[in-house]
Amino acid sequence: MSSLDIMRCTTFRGGEQPLSRAEIDDYLPQVPEWKVARQNGSYRIERGFRFPDFAAALEFTNKIGQLAEREGHHPCVTTEWGRVTLSWWTHKIRGLHRNDFIMAAKSEKAYRELQLVEGE
Repeated sequence: MSSLDIMRCTTFRGGEQPLSRAEIDDYLPQVPEWKVARQNGSYRIERGFRFPDFAAALEFTNKIGQLAEREGHHPCVTTEWGRVTLSWWTHKIRGLHRNDFIMAAKSEKAYRELQLVEGE
């Protein structure tokens, strides 16, 4: 499998199905901090990220927003003091698609890059 964080999200052509549980389990090792959740009958992947304060959490939220706009794929984002929770799933198919794992990997990369900048 290619490194997800360098892949691009694909556009839906119609008729695509959500990933099976076996396919989800194949992608999960590439985003090990992420957990599968089931909500309203569909799978999604979620992860919380910790920050030293609200300003840092908001900076990450904005970075994810820019990334989502570039890729044309948008998460559910909860931003609060010291924490951002992301939830990725594909609304159109009411479940998970490879795009969700691509965006989870890109989110991880954005978090690592932000931590490196803050640590300097």
